[in-house]
Formats: sequence, C-alpha cells, structure tokens
Amino acid sequence: MIYYVNAQAPREGNGSQIMPFRRINDAAQLARPGDEILVAPGVYREYVNPRYAGTEEQRIVYRSEKPGTAVITGAEELKEWKHWKGDVWTARVQNGVFGGYNPYTTFVCGDWYFAPTIRHTGAVFLNDKQMYETATLEECLKGKADPCSWAQEESTYKWFTEQDGNETVLYANFHGKDPNLENVEITVRRNCFMPEETGISWITVSGFTICKAATTWAPPAAYQDGMIGPHWSRGWIIEDCEIYGSKCCGISLGKYRDPENDMYFYTRHVKSPTQMERDAVCRGQYHGWVKEKVGGHIIRRCNIHHCEQTGIVGRMGGVFSTIEDCEIHHICNSQQLGGAETAGIKLHAAIDVTIRRNHIHHCIMGIWCDWQAQGARISQNLLHDNQPPAGVQHAQGAMFSTDVFIEVGHGPTLIDNNLLLSRVSVTMPSQGIACVHNLVLGSFSLINSGVDSIVNGQREPRYTPYHIRHRTEVAGFMTILHGDDRIFNNIFVQAYPIEHPEKTPKDADYEAAGTKAFDIFPSYDEWISHFMIGQEPDMGALAPYHFGHLPVWIDGNAYLNGANVSKHDSHTLVNKRSKVKVELTEDQGEYRLQTNLYKVLKDFTGGIVSSDTLGKAFEPEERFENPDGSDLILDRDYLGDHRSVHPVPGPFAEAVTDLTVWKNAWAGMR
Repeated sequence: MIYYVNAQAPREGNGSQIMPFRRINDAAQLARPGDEILVAPGVYREYVNPRYAGTEEQRIVYRSEKPGTAVITGAEELKEWKHWKGDVWTARVQNGVFGGYNPYTTFVCGDWYFAPTIRHTGAVFLNDKQMYETATLEECLKGKADPCSWAQEESTYKWFTEQDGNETVLYANFHGKDPNLENVEITVRRNCFMPEETGISWITVSGFTICKAATTWAPPAAYQDGMIGPHWSRGWIIEDCEIYGSKCCGISLGKYRDPENDMYFYTRHVKSPTQMERDAVCRGQYHGWVKEKVGGHIIRRCNIHHCEQTGIVGRMGGVFSTIEDCEIHHICNSQQLGGAETAGIKLHAAIDVTIRRNHIHHCIMGIWCDWQAQGARISQNLLHDNQPPAGVQHAQGAMFSTDVFIEVGHGPTLIDNNLLLSRVSVTMPSQGIACVHNLVLGSFSLINSGVDSIVNGQREPRYTPYHIRHRTEVAGFMTILHGDDRIFNNIFVQAYPIEHPEKTPKDADYEAAGTKAFDIFPSYDEWISHFMIGQEPDMGALAPYHFGHLPVWIDGNAYLNGANVSKHDSHTLVNKRSKVKVELTEDQGEYRLQTNLYKVLKDFTGGIVSSDTLGKAFEPEERFENPDGSDLILDRDYLGDHRSVHPVPGPFAEAVTDLTVWKNAWAGMR
C-alpha cells in the first residue's frame, strides 16, 4: 500500500492520493511491511517515530517524491524579534512548545565530554547556518570571532539564552541584519526521524533533507542520539539524503538506552569510563547484540555536513554495516563542543563494517574506529583537510586531527586504496592493521602509545574485547601489545614541513611521513624465535614475550620527498632528489588530483596483496578476508580498475597525472 503525504494539502487527510496526510508521522503510525510512504516537496516540522518494522523481504519505504525537496526538521521559525541593543535582538518563546524536553535548559554534557558544560542542546540558525552560543549576554553583545572556530566570520554571529518564568528568552547578534526579514529558526525537537522503541527494523529512508535538531551528546556507553537513526535494529537503508545542522550527531547507528549504564561515569563517577565501555559490550549481548537482530545497515549517497559532534556515530549498533559514496564534511568546526567522540565517522565495534568510496574533508577527524574494529575495511576514500586552518587556536577539550584513527582494536582492520592527504594520515594506538596501496601525504601517529595509563604509579592496561569471527559474541579480552601490522605497496610523500627535525621518529608523530616509526617492532622471525616451538614451554620465561611487541611486515612501498624508511622494508623505491607534486583542486564540486609522482616511480612494482599475503590478526586469529569469509584479493584500485600481476604502489592501477577523484552530485543544492 502507498500512503501519500503532502504538507501543502488543503486539510488533513487519510493518506490516499486524493486526501494525503499532512504529516509524515501520521503515515508512520500505520505503515506495515511492504508499504511505501511517498512524501511531496515541502517542509515537515515534526518528529517521525516509526511504529512498525518491515521485514527483509518487505521493507517499509519512506521516499521523498523529488530527492532533497521534502525537508524533515527539528526547528521552528521564530519571528517577532525585538531590537535590544547594538546588533542584538531578543525574542521570547513559551516553554510549552518544547513539551517534556527543553533544549534551552538541557546542556551538552556526559561521559567523554571534555569541554566546559556551558552549551545548550538548542541552537539558533540564521539562513541555515548555526550561530554560536555564548556563556554571557555581554559576550553576545560584543560579537567577536571565536579564536578556536574553523569559520572565523561565521563565529561572530552569537546567541545567548536565559529563563524567565515559563519562557525561554533568546538574544542574538545578527550584525546589522533584521531577523524579522531573514530566515531565523530555533531547534525545538530532539530528533527528526528515529524510533523511540528498539527493534524497528528493515526501514528505508530515501531522498530527504533532514536537518536542525537539538540532539544530545552521544558517548559510547550511553544512549546515542542523532537526527536520524535505526535505534538498535536491523537492516536500515538511509540513501540520497542531505543531513546537516545537528547540535551533536547527524546519523546515529548506535547504542540503545540502558538505564543501568547510561552516562554512568558522568552521574556516579565511581567506575572509570573505560570500565563502563567493557560493561556496555557485555551487557549489550544480554540486550540482543547479535548479528541476526542488530546492524547490517546501509548509508549511501548522502551529503552529511555541519554537525558539531559527528556526521555518523555508532556504538555496537553499526556492526556489519556499509557506509558508501557519501560526502561528509565540516564536522565539529565551531569547536564549541569538545570530547573524545568527534569525527566525520565515529564508530565503536566496527565489526565487518565497510567504509568505501566516501569523500571526507574539513572534519576534526575523518574516520575514527574506536575499540573492536574487527573485520573493518576502509577503502577507496578521499580524505583531505581534516585538520584546523592555520592560526586557529586549540579549543578546550578538543581532540587532535587525523584522516583515519584506529584505536585499541585487535584487528584485522584493512585500510586500502585511499587518498590520505591531511597532515596526519593514520593514527593507530592499536594492532592488527594492514595499510595497502594508499597514497599517504601525512604521518603515522601514536605508534606504540595512546593505550595504557600510569595510575597510582602502576601501569593500567586497557583491556579490550575481540570477537568470534564475523560475529558479535565476545571471544576474549586483551590489552594492546602493538605491532601485528602490514604496510604494503603504499606511496609515502613528505608533503608537509617537519617543524621539529631534531625529534626522533617516535617523538615526531604528526610530522614525519614514512614507516621508520615501525622499527621498534620485531620481524616475524625475530618474534617467533622466542617461543621455541616444538620444545617444552616455560611459562615464566615466555611471559616477557607474551606481553611484548608483535611483529610487523613492511614491503613494496615508495618513499618520496624525504619520507623515512623502515629497516623492515627491503623492497623499496626511495627518491629524495625529485620534487614530487601532489595537488588536489576543486571546481564546482569536481575534485581533481594533479601529480608528477608516477614519473618518479617509473617502472617500480610490487606484488598482488591477498588474504594469503596478509595472514591472520594475532589476537582474534582471524584472517584478513571478506565479511563472508572469502578471500581478499586487492586487484582493484581506487577507481575500481583492475591491477596487473605486477602492480605499481599507491591507489591507482596505472600512472596518472590529472584525474577526477570525486564529483559532487550535491553541488548547488546547498
């Protein structure tokens, strides 16, 4: 059955084509497996709370009649502003409009939130741009740029709020604009499209603009909020959507609400937040965290931007999912929020998750896979400018910046055929990672660090889970030993200046491109020699090696412009003389890569990399393989072209000088 929705209908109807509903949520309360909700162009100021699940064979489909023109928003227009002083105007809102959730009395705060608790979950938008909240009315009146903002001019547009009886009072500095003549909106709803109940599976959301919601901070052991998300269910598809303007997260693939472990550290303090992470993993299995019930979502061809925590967040609920062909950009740019959950994509437990063919840029971090990135594959992505602009101050509580961050996982995690063009390319306080056929302009960082802490004078290991192969069930816990990495057929270019050349490779994190930082790890032969296979084992004598570094395998890489070289890499091309140029240019949404590096590479080649080449990640004893257990053969490049039996290093199968690497299908829509 098809239900029709049209915000411009002359009156409320019954969902028929002749008498459509005026609200999407009216259809969402009736739609059953196999039904479609067809939504006409218009602005839908409502919260859509799907009541029923579809099935794998008969999905429930929500479709915008014309892609991008049906807008689901958590915001309301606000008129009747009165001039107050200088460039500041004021308006009042009766608190009844907020129902049981007032975003202007609710603060952004919680576990792993490191910035001051002074920002509210609500926001004021001027012509679709989120204004900057101030802690005082005086600061609002001054309207000065925020030295930490990545968008200095935008940061001068300020707002402030206070309560007066049963009213929310808003002040905003519009810098000479008359707000009654502009499009001014305030967020009043927490979510746009997200079921209250868990288990509402097999839903498709296609072609909508979803924007401007008063979402809350989404840490991994707590309920994870988003403007849209499946809320602990199975098999959603979110496609061809534009998603922007969340106070915190755009799409949530994340965790259900567990009353016994929801912001536990923030509210009770008595257990460490890391311990609550371990608790969340184990409690999740009690709450139905199995492959048959949770995950397996697809997010594709979406334009996700201008959210202030993450574009996509997920803790456990995103397992077995695919994120593909999306553009994710300008995430956490205001720097008004700060904490350990900020990135274009931030996933915990990215078990068998595929992140491919995305364009991720101008984010505080590009992709952050934290804990349990087992079977994750990051492939054929373009990442650049995931770093603050020059001269911007570091905000209190803000994280560092990198293209890809793999944290405290045991692997196997595969990073292949990517263009990693930011100052820091791969951050890996982790193990069991393979980096293959990438173009790397930045550094590796946090090699052999960023895991354990020294507390009360002793080492506190950060034990993390690993899982039954291609399942969610926990197989064991272990701290990170570091190593167990494979670095094959990449091109490393020292594209950024080294500002502190006196530092050692370990200390020069974030500056030096290349593989020399891996010299602290043993080769396989050095490592295995300690275990005297075939002889009577001595448990005490072997203890130092059971907790020692794991081996690394490095081969077939090219090192240009002075990128440093690991002692483990015996088959290399090293060129310090030629000046290699790698430039990314953009014109009307088309990004082109211009380079002369293949003239320097000449006829240097390596070998085809496969599951047999990469072997098994040590702790889970799981092969680098496809999610269905079949062999990986890395014979396709960034574009999907076939590689020869003697492939050149880097992400392209053949030499290129000028090539389109991304074409923005969303150019001109916003």
